[in-house]
Amino acid sequence: MSDNQQNQLWGGRFSESTDAFVQAFTASVGFDRRMYRQDIQGSQAHATMLAEAGVLTGEERDAIIQGLDEIRAEIEAGEFEWSVALEDVHMNIEARLTDKIGITGKKLHTGRSRNDQVATDIRLWLRDEIDLIDGEMERLMTGLLDQAEREAATIMPGFTHLQTAQPVTFGHHLLAWFEMLKRDRERLADCRKRVNRMPLGAAALAGTTYPIIRERTRELLGFDEVCENSLDAVSDRDFAIEFCALAALCVTHLSRISEELVLWTSAQFNFVDLPDRFCTGSSIMPQKKNPDVPELVRGKTGRLNGHLIALLTLMKSQPLAYNKDNQEDKEPLFDAVDTLAGCLRAFADMIPAIEPNREVMREAARRGFATATDLADYLVRKGVAFRDAHEIVGKAVALGIEKKKDLSDMSLAELRQFSDQIDDDVFEVLTLEGSVSARDHIGGTAPDQVRAAVKRGRDALR
Repeated sequence: MSDNQQNQLWGGRFSESTDAFVQAFTASVGFDRRMYRQDIQGSQAHATMLAEAGVLTGEERDAIIQGLDEIRAEIEAGEFEWSVALEDVHMNIEARLTDKIGITGKKLHTGRSRNDQVATDIRLWLRDEIDLIDGEMERLMTGLLDQAEREAATIMPGFTHLQTAQPVTFGHHLLAWFEMLKRDRERLADCRKRVNRMPLGAAALAGTTYPIIRERTRELLGFDEVCENSLDAVSDRDFAIEFCALAALCVTHLSRISEELVLWTSAQFNFVDLPDRFCTGSSIMPQKKNPDVPELVRGKTGRLNGHLIALLTLMKSQPLAYNKDNQEDKEPLFDAVDTLAGCLRAFADMIPAIEPNREVMREAARRGFATATDLADYLVRKGVAFRDAHEIVGKAVALGIEKKKDLSDMSLAELRQFSDQIDDDVFEVLTLEGSVSARDHIGGTAPDQVRAAVKRGRDALR
């Protein structure tokens, strides 16, 4: 690319060429060329609209559209020569179009600016990526529902403070993960609504004097609305920040899941097994099986938090309208999309393959006096005030610790020394099955409620 060719695109006002380092420093083509499909899509819609508005002839429109189709094929075949001297994806494609079809290629930019062009390309690109991410979310959520249904009656300890609290079912625990992702998917859909607004037609910052038909371009590109203020249209990056925020929160949820999987696959818990294909070994300890996928996803949380802060900081002091600062919006956004999509894909593949160690889970639930609350509730139903029942059970637990016995293993005589309200029927509530089955309401851990929640979850995914 000669200086003269470079300056043909915007250099009429300049008396010297751009410094070579500055040229490379300010170029974005190294990363924004991934939006080539959306750039071509937007340009073809713009050309179609210009022809309908009488700004281009039908022959000029057809030449532009055909030329852009050929350029897309060149890019996808790896035959396109990207030039740093041409700065970005937009100018690279426009220069190649002019090479191919002559002066008509120079007419494509009529009635638009790179400011509204790039804002449109980013939204088109992010909209496409959101749809792909939504598919991975749905796949992961479906896997969780399938696992939850299979394990609806598998008993495990529920924890608070990482201490044994009450018995729950593994299916119920999996549905807690599902609920996290359900909110994330709702946020993703809500974000898409604000992504799907069209800046094209705002031009540099004030609109254009050409008789453009923005509603027609909107229709051609499948946007729901047009951005109604030209200044805001070219400078708004709220949608990118919003995506990074939901991505950070979604991976935070995946990180919490990862932490539990890391704990549960340890020898100390041994609640679940992960297939070998999601793990690695140690270079010196042959017995090791490391849960690398959950660990890495847990680590990705910091990366996505960083991208969110980067974009918030990028925008916090920008005056209207467009500024070169906004070139820095793409790499954090691109990486946030790639990272979230990768984490979801890894989990969507891994979750259905988790194998619970059911007997280990059940035995763990028997330890730690998990049915102590059930005994307190039993006494309340016998007429004992809850605070008194709490104290009675606390004393029974202290005896159990001393004798190394769970409440369900104590004799009736041992239990009755703390309250004469305790009768033979107490052992019905001290069983693990009795405990989980007693919580038979929406949101409870009873197996029937888990199965009903799975059905509601499947209905919500349809």
